[in-house]
Amino acid sequence: MYSEKDYSRVSVLIVGAGPAGLAAAISLKTRRLDLDVCVIDKADKPGNHNLSGAVLEIQPLHDLLDHYDPKWPEHEQAKHTFERTVEQDDVRFFLGRNLAFCVSPMITMAKWLHLGFGQMIHKGDYIVSVSKLTAWLSRVAKDLGVEVIHGFSAADILVDPATGRASGVKLVDQGLDHEGRPQRNYVPGETISADLVILAEGCDGLLTEKYIEKAGLQREANKLFSVGAKELIEVTPQQYEQFGDHRVVHAMGWPIWTPLIGPGIFGGGIMYAFGKNQIAVGMIVGADWKYYDFNPQEALVRFKQHKFVKQFIDGGTVVEAGAKMIPEGGYYAIPRDPQTNTIGKSNVLIIGDSAGFVNMLKIKGLHNAIASGDIAGQAAAQTLHAPDQAARTYTQMLDASSVNREMYSARKYRQTVAKLGNAIGFPVSTLGPLLPRFHVERDFEAMTTASYKFHLDAPFDKDSFTAMAGVKHREDQPCHCQVRDPEICQRECLPRFHQPCIRFCPAGVYEVIQDRMKPANPSNCLHCKTCQNKCPFDNLRWTVPEGAGGPGYRNM
Repeated sequence: MYSEKDYSRVSVLIVGAGPAGLAAAISLKTRRLDLDVCVIDKADKPGNHNLSGAVLEIQPLHDLLDHYDPKWPEHEQAKHTFERTVEQDDVRFFLGRNLAFCVSPMITMAKWLHLGFGQMIHKGDYIVSVSKLTAWLSRVAKDLGVEVIHGFSAADILVDPATGRASGVKLVDQGLDHEGRPQRNYVPGETISADLVILAEGCDGLLTEKYIEKAGLQREANKLFSVGAKELIEVTPQQYEQFGDHRVVHAMGWPIWTPLIGPGIFGGGIMYAFGKNQIAVGMIVGADWKYYDFNPQEALVRFKQHKFVKQFIDGGTVVEAGAKMIPEGGYYAIPRDPQTNTIGKSNVLIIGDSAGFVNMLKIKGLHNAIASGDIAGQAAAQTLHAPDQAARTYTQMLDASSVNREMYSARKYRQTVAKLGNAIGFPVSTLGPLLPRFHVERDFEAMTTASYKFHLDAPFDKDSFTAMAGVKHREDQPCHCQVRDPEICQRECLPRFHQPCIRFCPAGVYEVIQDRMKPANPSNCLHCKTCQNKCPFDNLRWTVPEGAGGPGYRNM
């Protein structure tokens, strides 16, 4: 395991080396230097699986790192990671392909009136590359003595269903061929035992969902997601100067929402200044879209064609690209134990995007991921003598924190918009606590035979997009993208929806081969897991591949 020390048995095992998992490790290690703390991650290198140009509230990092070194902002890599703050916070509504109206004054007024939309203000936040942030946090963790091990995928969590107590996790078998037969380089998946387990896998984590089922955790509301597709575009110095070095743009409306005439999809576009004449341009769309032939990347191209956007990026070069899912279910979709109300159970804690701590009123969750990791580290430090109390202590601390206050403040927002539609849902959602709790169907259940109206003249080039994500997998391994029942694809999905996974998968994993839909290109997979949450028959499953595979994000 990349270490002379045997890490098959540790005090604390953290699954996932993203911002939440690394924050937990740092928080714990600064309080208990004597503990063996191990973080495992399926990515090949730090930050490789961490996509998003993000705006980050800095206070959670101070809460976390001031214990490590009060002068951490003066470190060279910290300066490089946080070199850019939001000075121009621009929110716009796109009406058609040419018109853009600034609605930032309305957001400011909402803040004065203490309405939920006022949380959308980002001025003063840092514009960060989550990949770079993660790489830096990984270095901080290692400096503290945390063992951060990359290239190891976890396949299962070992749980006593009667108590919810986990004894450890089992790693993926290495060296199997397409049919699952051992090859000459076969290595069976090792079991890592731990006194306490922290799940920090990110959105829709495989082990997290297995644990929820095994331990009997429940959500009061269905999971909801959005799908984000993003490109980092290098433009001319003149275009970058015109855009502004400290500017972020959030846009709603065209091409995913046109009032009255449609379409009506939740979400919008983003533009972030990234330095070095680079602008991050993305499209984030609610995965509850109803159009069978919709592709988020196609909407991204349309967004780039808008007159307002095009002036800044026309003629630019895409230097990196990627896609991911974002948890949007909110407060009532956080998994809790029905008896104790804990987020996790016994000696297992669930943090960050694995729990779903994204505040949709702020359109961000990175600060909550770091804060929840910090709290998990504190709880672990307090309960290692009695790890079965860890989840209770963690939940008590979290429920008294800003994370819970934020999540509670936005608790009805996403479901209200989903139930009433954008035109009615957005203004009505300002009523907040006065609204009923709407039950919303799961994302895949929202699909209909309606068609998206802003198609491109030619299909989106997914091969070039995937190449810009730096994707790699060992070709000769079992396919990790699985079809549960091929006959459903042929008998039910094809005649009704024309197999939409072929269009919506950002990496083109799914194809029709000899008149059958198959996951023909699993080596292209971006690990976004859109397939298992948007297949209209819930017929696709994403399972973890061998470690070190997947995207290779560097600047995103």
